Amino acid sequence: MDTASKKIALLAAVVVLIVVVGYAAADMADVGLCIRNCAQCKKMLGAYFEGPLCADACVKFKGKMIPDCENIDSVAPFLNKLDEQKGPTAFIQP
Repeated sequence: MDTASKKIALLAAVVVLIVVVGYAAADMADVGLCIRNCAQCKKMLGAYFEGPLCADACVKFKGKMIPDCENIDSVAPFLNKLDEQKGPTAFIQP
């Protein structure tokens, strides 16, 4: 293998490495955005929103499903119904 071929092979390997690292970094940015949106939805929806479940989904699906707090379809998997005993009025004494 001559010097030119070695340089081309090295250049190709470097380009492939840059693409792989860039793709992984983009995935991590998506996961971060997803988790931040989960936190925002938890603040907005309170006890009705399962924040840890949302964050787990962000990691599991690599940020491909980003919740939008104002879109019921995107947050529906993370909503729960409060039991009567656990609800906000459970601590109010008659």
